[in-house]
Amino acid sequence: MCLRRRSGYRPPDLIHAEIYAGPIPAERVGELVMGGGRSEASPLSGTGERRSFTTTQNSQRPNACCFCWCCCCSCSCTKPSVEEIMLWSQSFDKLMRNPAGRNVFREFLRMEYSEENMLFWLACEDLKQELNKSAIEDKARFIFEDYISVLSPKEVSLDARVREVINKKMRDPTPHMFEDAQLQIYTLMHRDSYPRFISSNVYKSLINGGSRTSSES
Repeated sequence: MCLRRRSGYRPPDLIHAEIYAGPIPAERVGELVMGGGRSEASPLSGTGERRSFTTTQNSQRPNACCFCWCCCCSCSCTKPSVEEIMLWSQSFDKLMRNPAGRNVFREFLRMEYSEENMLFWLACEDLKQELNKSAIEDKARFIFEDYISVLSPKEVSLDARVREVINKKMRDPTPHMFEDAQLQIYTLMHRDSYPRFISSNVYKSLINGGSRTSSES
């Protein structure tokens, strides 16, 4: 029996309140496609709740903010200022520390068919906060099945040494057992995807459409 059905565990990208999980506007998705998205085959298809995402412009997640930053919906997301958005280009760390920045970057990765890198990183962050031993085991196995196993369509790219360490640690899972793997994926996103994101039309459109601070209004 599949672990997530037995335990009822839901992935962190759907349960973390502080991590915004809504899509970017359709027009910006269009700009993103024009901004250099790759056309390789998608590894993101699959079954189950957390794999219900699609790469079409019209896809919507249930109970997710529309990311429109307006009063026409029930979301409570705050529109970041231009200054805040511009900070994302200063360093990858600043982008990843910002909830809105993480979300926009995640949508960029989705269009590049590499969203699994961000999902894996988020799942590892969620595991680090867990204290309950049973939950740690469930979440660790979930991460292994979805992102480490060679049978998974969402397998992330890790070297043999890191995989071997993870296989051994699965015998007695701990909150920080994926740290080496998480660092590898973080570095991969930093070196590979982040430069393209900063130079993409979607990022430029966010700067042009962001809100100015009150002192500039």
